[in-house]
Amino acid sequence: MEEPRRPDPEALLAETQKAHRGRLKVFLGMAPGVGKTYEMLRQARRRKVEGLDVVVGLVETHGRKETESLLRGLEVLPRAPIDYKGRTLLEFDIDGSLKRRPELLIVDEYAHTNAAGSRHPKRWQDVEEILAAGIDVWTTLNVQHLESLVDVVLKITGVRQRETVPDSALSRADDIEVVDITPAELRERMAAGKVYVPETARLAIDNFFKPENLTALRELALRRAAQTVDDQLNAAMRVKGLEGPWAAGDRILVLVSDDPMASNLVRQGRRLSDTMGDAPWIAAHVARGRRDDGEAGTTSRLTDALKLAEQLGATTVVLTGDDLVKAVLAYAGKNNVTQIVIGKGPDRRIREILGLSLAAELLRAARGVAIHVVTEPGESQPRQRWRMARSLRQGWTQHLIGLVYVVAAAGLAYLLDVRFERADLGMIFLAAILAAAVIHGLGPGLVAGGFAFLLYNFLFLSPRYSFAIGSPTDLLTLFVFLAVALATGLLAGRSRDRANEAQRRAGDVSSLLVATRAFSRAPTKADAAQALAEQVTAATGARSVVLLPKGDDIAPATGAPELTALNEGAMAAARWAWERGDAAGHGTGTLPQTSWTFRPLDGVRNRTGVIGVEAHSSLPGSDEEKLLTALADGGAIAIERAELALQAVEGETLRRSDRFRSALLNSVSHDLRTPLSTVLGASSTLIELGDKLDPAVKDDLVVSIREEAERLNHYIGNLLDMTRLEGGGVTLRLQSCDVEEVLRAAAARLSRRLGEHSVAYDFPAALPRVIVDPGLLEQAIVNILENAIAYSPDNTEISIAAYEDRAKVIISIEDEGKGIPTDELERVFDKFRRLEEPTDRGKGVGLGLSITKGFIEAMGGTIVAASPIHGDKGTRMLIGLNKSPEDVWKEK
Repeated sequence: MEEPRRPDPEALLAETQKAHRGRLKVFLGMAPGVGKTYEMLRQARRRKVEGLDVVVGLVETHGRKETESLLRGLEVLPRAPIDYKGRTLLEFDIDGSLKRRPELLIVDEYAHTNAAGSRHPKRWQDVEEILAAGIDVWTTLNVQHLESLVDVVLKITGVRQRETVPDSALSRADDIEVVDITPAELRERMAAGKVYVPETARLAIDNFFKPENLTALRELALRRAAQTVDDQLNAAMRVKGLEGPWAAGDRILVLVSDDPMASNLVRQGRRLSDTMGDAPWIAAHVARGRRDDGEAGTTSRLTDALKLAEQLGATTVVLTGDDLVKAVLAYAGKNNVTQIVIGKGPDRRIREILGLSLAAELLRAARGVAIHVVTEPGESQPRQRWRMARSLRQGWTQHLIGLVYVVAAAGLAYLLDVRFERADLGMIFLAAILAAAVIHGLGPGLVAGGFAFLLYNFLFLSPRYSFAIGSPTDLLTLFVFLAVALATGLLAGRSRDRANEAQRRAGDVSSLLVATRAFSRAPTKADAAQALAEQVTAATGARSVVLLPKGDDIAPATGAPELTALNEGAMAAARWAWERGDAAGHGTGTLPQTSWTFRPLDGVRNRTGVIGVEAHSSLPGSDEEKLLTALADGGAIAIERAELALQAVEGETLRRSDRFRSALLNSVSHDLRTPLSTVLGASSTLIELGDKLDPAVKDDLVVSIREEAERLNHYIGNLLDMTRLEGGGVTLRLQSCDVEEVLRAAAARLSRRLGEHSVAYDFPAALPRVIVDPGLLEQAIVNILENAIAYSPDNTEISIAAYEDRAKVIISIEDEGKGIPTDELERVFDKFRRLEEPTDRGKGVGLGLSITKGFIEAMGGTIVAASPIHGDKGTRMLIGLNKSPEDVWKEK
């Protein structure tokens, strides 16, 4: 039973991706003035009457009253002003269109070049963004603006078009409507002044709008529309799983192999395409499970033929299959091929009689496809005999081993014939033939079958010891031997081919998996480039080199197995690949004299480098070529990702630096200015009014100056400490010390600032010593106590306690303030982090706890905050410090 038709997965994926995009309709014309804009607006008005939300994003009426009249009743978006060289230009407002978000947007002149300063340089790129947002777009285009037709239009009209649209953009259109009138009608409209003003119209009629020019452009427009419709038909068939051919349009398949006819077949395919109105065509090679060794140069002939096909405008593909005819017809059916071109060499007469030649098999199996057979004069018989003799010489060892199997079988059969009667000796010879065919292939199997019949007839069939055939049934034995050898050899060869193919594909998948892991682990551009070079070398067995940008040029960055110096010719090819984005070097049409092949590494956003492989070329469209392309693409993305990661780190560093600078300036401007203002005000008062002030006032001013100066000194000390922490400049002097002494000393430093607060201590009778820097620990405790004093009401208690657990000594400092919100606990140790109350100004620059955390962690300790602890208020700071080794040993 035939296998059921299945939709093409790639076609389904493409259809799924288009589901979220808007639909694009292009009104295509042969030249200005055919009525594209008029027809587009006429249909838009009809859709609006039907209830569709239609908005005109931009329309160029060129002063034509008939076109302007169609804009009445349609919503027209205002244009966006763009300043350009002192002038204000009005362009399509893409942001306004996205904000308005109509169901259908009208955007005229698809090929228009936007003014400098616009988001996109081309209007078709604006349309792409609108489509990606899910909005349908209608637009207009003249055929001479297609990129691929620029040279053709130049030759026809003598005018080079500066505004172009890539063919791929038009190919993505969901609908194309050709707005067509005859050249005579267009010239009449020109003469009547309906397209240009009279003076301009007369010049245009005599130059661009000649009848022969318009006829040629009209043909180009109709052909381009027909090609797009054919592509849409082919895509629809693949999505539905329908098998062709549907002869709505011609599509040509040229079969090439590694023989001298390959290039001739390609040229014949190009000529056939021209004859059929530039019909699309495909050059295909069918590779069996393995590639047999042939004459020197056969592989290069096939490669040259496929590259020639690409140069002549064909799509190249390499198919894989044991059954050549089945693989070809399956591909032809899926791709709606209507014409197949094959070559026919000097087949042997027996193959032609039996219908075993490729041409005969295709003619017998094809349905609804035209077969074009290209013949070439056959080689002379001596040449064929020489090739056959050489083939036999190359495989004589395999044939000899097959004969050894038969001799061994004859010896075993002779022993059985002596000892037993009626032994089925023929089965022993069949076993030898099977072994020769399965292990060594078809040729040795057939030779073993013939030799087995001779020995079997000579030794065991009547008359014995004679090669005479005593019975007609003996001939049947010969045919059985040969048939078994033929069938077994073919099946064994096919099985080996499939096993080799499966093994090769598994190797490709494994290579891609290993490469993907290597690329994902590469943290820098250099690591990604090295991983790419190693994977390419592992896949090809040839030396490779990766070149990365260096200033305005590229330079070798890494290679495998080691970095190889490149000569001037190789560097010229590498620069070509870098600048043009095309392969160059060995096996290409650009600088082929060098021994390296260079491919551009194109990432998602831009080109990241060039990969070079020494003296290596693969068939266009082959699995090896696809593997190299996949490795190059993966490596390019890995290099780009590493570069973007570096830029992200640099950007994050700058962002943090800016945030730090802003916070620092903010804190300095508010917190440091306050004590400075107090000091300046008090000192100025003393200087100006010192003799007139009471002693008590003088003393109060002096105390204020001292307190504010101490406060200012403390702020600056915090800033310096944070700078030391950020720069890694903290020097530790770790030693064993008593925690209680450090805690009491820190509290004593703040005795004058306690005010109405009281301090309560809770220490055990014996507390293990800790390994810390006493000075840093004291400063950290002081910062915590200052926070507790600043944020706790007067007449409240601050508790300082210490206790031990299994491996650490825990310090606990509690206050009775309003506490810290739960969502702020994890960020309370951030730089410049405060409760952001209006009264916070003057309580510090928000560095105290951040510095404390830095000091504690530098000494190997930990610090956490807990709040609330007394109902809905209070904060507890817990510090864990490492015990002294002596105390840990004593506990054990």
